[in-house]
Amino acid sequence: MAEPDLSTPADPSLRSPRSSSHSLSFPFLREGSRIWEKTGELPSPLPTKRTRTYSATVRANSGPVFKGVCKNFSRSQGHGYISPAKGGEDIFVHISDIEGEYVPVEGDEVTYKVCPIPPKNQKFQAVEVIITHLNPGTKHETWSGQIISS
Repeated sequence: MAEPDLSTPADPSLRSPRSSSHSLSFPFLREGSRIWEKTGELPSPLPTKRTRTYSATVRANSGPVFKGVCKNFSRSQGHGYISPAKGGEDIFVHISDIEGEYVPVEGDEVTYKVCPIPPKNQKFQAVEVIITHLNPGTKHETWSGQIISS
């Protein structure tokens, strides 16, 4: 007489959910997932204008205005850095925090406010970035793609 298979219970209600043929799915982006294929890249862990909390936005808006110079900015990557006028560590800037019609280039003078970057809030990013003076002798691009010489 054949021995019964005791590894999986005959009654489906007694089976462990882990032993079912269904795999658990998580909302995380994993390579090969359908969501990954749609976006093609991982979401930014930095708080953008869209994802910043209301309280962080209020704190940034009420803060002082700083002056600096655009160190670099990559439109294709969507971020860059500002060198503060008073010196110190470069400040990160995200594409969503740039106000106005021009894409910043190296040497542009800007004003900005700062907002801490979570989770540790030890570094800062520039918000409400406004180009106050275009770097002379350089070509500037508008967000719509038009090239302007300054």
